[in-house]
Amino acid sequence: MNAPLGNAQGAPAAVSMAERLRAEAAIEPDPMATAPATKKTQVIAIYGKGGIGKSFTLANLSYMMAQQGKRVLLIGCDPKSDTTSLLFGGKSCPTIIETSSRKKAAGEPVAIGDVCFKRDGVFAMELGGPEVGRGCGGRGIIHGFELLEKLGFHQWDFDYVLLDFLGDVVCGGFGLPIARDMCQKVIVVGSNDLQSLYVANNVCSAVDYFRRLGGNVGVAGMVVNKDDGTGEAAAFAAAAGIPVLAAIPSDDDIRRKSANYEIIGRPGSQWASLFELLGEQVALAPPLRPTPLTQDALLGLFKGEAVGRHVVLNPATMEDMCAAEVLNKPSLEVVYEGS
Repeated sequence: MNAPLGNAQGAPAAVSMAERLRAEAAIEPDPMATAPATKKTQVIAIYGKGGIGKSFTLANLSYMMAQQGKRVLLIGCDPKSDTTSLLFGGKSCPTIIETSSRKKAAGEPVAIGDVCFKRDGVFAMELGGPEVGRGCGGRGIIHGFELLEKLGFHQWDFDYVLLDFLGDVVCGGFGLPIARDMCQKVIVVGSNDLQSLYVANNVCSAVDYFRRLGGNVGVAGMVVNKDDGTGEAAAFAAAAGIPVLAAIPSDDDIRRKSANYEIIGRPGSQWASLFELLGEQVALAPPLRPTPLTQDALLGLFKGEAVGRHVVLNPATMEDMCAAEVLNKPSLEVVYEGS
């Protein structure tokens, strides 16, 4: 049991291994590539206030880009799972989280065809989220991306991957693309109202914060939806140092067709040029580091009567809180000498 390990062949084997390592180290590295870069997928995260028109914008944008010959993947990252409903004419598709849970219970693997669907060249899927009151939506987003990686997300071959994120929520899951450099750039969708611009400003603040930490994600610009011409969204974009990529007018034809789940971003349609230009802007706009506005500067974009700047903060008193006169009683605390 105490015999030395090894044998007559041990030493030559060790020498042979050392020789192989030296020979491997002597191999010159491959020359640096000087040819033009091959196609690289642009991953773009679109943020905005709930109900501002992100899904409408993305459905029409992705459809137009596909008609222009681009390979486009649209991923809904909103727990409402409504990103793809306009693209599919009002039909909802099974979400990744829902499908994963069902398949896991049945002991079956999830396949691409279970969660990814296509229409006229656009590939689309929904991450989904937990049922109301039964989980964290942000954690659901993280879980959804973990499943995408298992399905080979990093091996897929697309020109553009468009991610639809809810901007109202500021927890880690919804900030995942910005925090982890999962996308190259962000686009914010807003309108000429304070709440949507507040959300857009929060997204710009998140991008600026992670840039200061060494991140690389930037804001490519803003899409102004339901534009009524009052100009607050354009003023915000100028103050934040980001361009307006497109202004989609507040038009009854657009509203009616969107409500009927009709794609208006079709080549040759009345609104084709709008989405053709938006597609070009989305592709070419560089990721910029924005300058977030302070709360006062954001309010300053609007008229005083619209945001209540004439209101003065009047501090409350204990008498106000108790709806009666408050008797100040002496303290019963015992103070010891020398303490």
